[in-house]
Amino acid sequence: MHISKRDAISRGKAWTIRAIAILLALIVDGIIIYAIVKMNPLKVYVSLASGAFGTSKRMWFTIRDCMILTCIAIGLAPAFKMRFWNVGAEGQMLVGGIATAFWMINFAGKMNIVMLFLCMAISAIVAGGIWGLIPGFFKAKWNTNETLFTLMMNYIAIQLTSFAVSKWENPPGSNSIGTINSKGDVKYVGWIGNMFSDGYNKDFMWTVIVVLVLATLVYLYLKYTKHGYEIAVVGDSENTARYAGIRVPRIYVRTMALSGALCGFAGFLAVSAVSHTLSTETAGGRGFTAIIVAWLAKMNPFVMILISALLSFLDKGAVQIASDFGLNEYVSQIISGVILFFILGSEFFINYQVKAGGKHK
Repeated sequence: MHISKRDAISRGKAWTIRAIAILLALIVDGIIIYAIVKMNPLKVYVSLASGAFGTSKRMWFTIRDCMILTCIAIGLAPAFKMRFWNVGAEGQMLVGGIATAFWMINFAGKMNIVMLFLCMAISAIVAGGIWGLIPGFFKAKWNTNETLFTLMMNYIAIQLTSFAVSKWENPPGSNSIGTINSKGDVKYVGWIGNMFSDGYNKDFMWTVIVVLVLATLVYLYLKYTKHGYEIAVVGDSENTARYAGIRVPRIYVRTMALSGALCGFAGFLAVSAVSHTLSTETAGGRGFTAIIVAWLAKMNPFVMILISALLSFLDKGAVQIASDFGLNEYVSQIISGVILFFILGSEFFINYQVKAGGKHK
């Protein structure tokens, strides 16, 4: 038996392999469910679907989480395409959230609502961009390890968030900001959905629209612009890029500033359109989950939406399973983990072929 890299594979065959992987995962999950809790796996799967789409509210929450995860993954795409391993999306998202909360708390009711939203969005983009630019600059100047550097920046952002929460805590002594602008004359000011109409579904609908527009713009940027071409060349080979006259250090800095800015914008959406608060859990681990999304989607923003939808479905469904059957939350997460494991494993068989017998040439 030997393993060789595939030269190419049709899109239909690739998706067939993924579908088989999901089917096998469901079978394995069924065996695990019956072995652990002696329950009918089909009932558990129905509960899984109900957790994500059982009611209109659950459906909107699933869509909300999908869009935020997609936005972060879109932010990682330029850096990853350049093979700059940005694992600092959590921190870039948090500083964007801090910038957004600053305007919501201090300027609600004191300026025009459109100007307020512009200030919130722009400051989040700038904050995230700076947070991404710093490791990009150090990589370009001193060839530092970007994985460790961006990871370190996450911890700094967490501490900055803790400091911001302590300054803006409401009520005093609660060590929490609470829901920003939830009552009084500034009720709902800074909530993105309230700019147009009331209701949580409107909040989330505008998030969907914004992320879809962003996905389209980033797709066009990476595929059809000179900057996107330069990113791809640097990702393929730095030496080739240098021979072609591309200034690699400048590409590092520019691309990481863009990557951080997009993740900072995700922080704006998380605070303004989703949670309406700020805490160290605003990112909630989604910056790391987005790495999986970007990798599985091969940096294609539209495929990222599908992968994010699947992961959000599994996350919401796992919570419902634990609630319906009184299971430990870790048991329900095992179910999601097995499915994710098989999906990740399917990528191996898409990129490589295994042949039995014969000699490797």
